Amino acid sequence: MADSDAVLRFVFSTDSSVDMRTFRVLQVHDNTAEELELYKFSHPLTGHSTGTTTFHRKNLDTLIFETAGHVEWFSSFNATVWFGVDECSVKDLRKAKNGGQSRRFKASGMEYKWKLRENGTDMFCIDSKDKHVAVWSGEDRKLKVAPRCVAILDRIVVTCFLNIWFKRLGRW
Repeated sequence: MADSDAVLRFVFSTDSSVDMRTFRVLQVHDNTAEELELYKFSHPLTGHSTGTTTFHRKNLDTLIFETAGHVEWFSSFNATVWFGVDECSVKDLRKAKNGGQSRRFKASGMEYKWKLRENGTDMFCIDSKDKHVAVWSGEDRKLKVAPRCVAILDRIVVTCFLNIWFKRLGRW
């Protein structure tokens, strides 16, 4: 991944009473300590497998958070995700092919897939031409995204989180 990649840091609460589906995503700026809060995810029903997780994205022109979508959870493993008005089942955002270890999703007419690294914690996402799109580091909770993928950033952030969620539940 190039130096010009967007670097996003996921900030999960250390408070055990806060649901993991409530977190923030900060954009890390090169060579500065400055971070811009880019996404807010909120799941108010702590401890429940059902409910709705709403995600907001900061409009960089107005610096106001706008609703980007939501996840309606029917159980810990079954949900529907809305990206604006586009509806997708979690199964469609985490498709396994022939029992393989990658998790595929489609965005803007292209197929992408997340794969686990050998350490079982880190992940990377590639497009249908095997070009790197994003890299997740579990240790520092950072997601690096290629600049050409800004148009599908919501899908990359959400699918990355869904994969973290399912991995944590032992359901890669």
